[in-house]
Amino acid sequence: MNATTPPSPVPMDLPETAPVEAVAEPRALTPHVAISRVVILVNTLSGSVGPRAVAEVEAIMADYPCEAEIVELVGATMDAQIDAALASNPDVLFVLAGDGTARAAASRAGPGGPLVAPLPGGTMNMLPRALYGTGDWKLALREALENGSPRCVSGGLVEGQSFYCAGIFGSPALWAPAREAMRTGKLSLAWTYGRRALKRAFSGKIRVELDGGKVRRSEALALISPMISRAMDDPIGLEAAAMDPADAAQVFRLAANALFSDWRQDPSVVTQPARKIRIRARSRIPAVLDGEPTLLHHDTMVTFIPKAWQALAPDLRPQGEAD
Repeated sequence: MNATTPPSPVPMDLPETAPVEAVAEPRALTPHVAISRVVILVNTLSGSVGPRAVAEVEAIMADYPCEAEIVELVGATMDAQIDAALASNPDVLFVLAGDGTARAAASRAGPGGPLVAPLPGGTMNMLPRALYGTGDWKLALREALENGSPRCVSGGLVEGQSFYCAGIFGSPALWAPAREAMRTGKLSLAWTYGRRALKRAFSGKIRVELDGGKVRRSEALALISPMISRAMDDPIGLEAAAMDPADAAQVFRLAANALFSDWRQDPSVVTQPARKIRIRARSRIPAVLDGEPTLLHHDTMVTFIPKAWQALAPDLRPQGEAD
């Protein structure tokens, strides 16, 4: 029997292989501090945060090789949520919320607590801007994660309230709500605040004692933290700037520029460092602490806190100053 050649196999259609997607490498975390777990507190109702912020934070944190717990803050339980976040001992506590919430978290953390990174989620964002140099919270979050290092923050304490950038005491503080309402487009509210400020603008000077020294009468006082002040290289005290504007126009100018300008360039301002500052007036003293307006007792004491808490932030000083 002749050997037969086996038939050639019939070619069959093979399933197409799906292209292999390249897996993105995780972005590198800062080399200046070990970060394995972070907690991010998010207030979606705060000034510049928005309802999609939680999902946006999740997307950003997916790029980094660390565990991230994201907590959406709820008004009624906000204080308890801050306490629980601190008690969980994260390497870093990020706070995406308003100025008041950021200050509350930093104050509770204290110098021995975890690193705190207050992201710009409010309206004025004084503290985040001082630490990160931007009002974009996404950029600030990545900057802290990739370039941040522990940074000791000093500040002031008055009647149980802390401030870490600047405190304004006296009549110019009355203009702060009007300025903020104008900035956010609330013209009717700005007019109401402005009229109220005008009525009280020259109702009486304040009396200021710096470190137990001579009493000085002044229209207003600004206390600037070493983090903001351009006059102090070391945290030796708050820079006290006594202001004596000649008229209402000067008061308005100071109030409009106070929170971000260099006080010492104004001819009506005299400055010096101080650690204990007594402020007295005939009535309750209007004040703005890191952008938040408040009313203080007519006789109050401000105390300098050299080491209030530790932030996670890049060094924004010019190279020559940072060395």
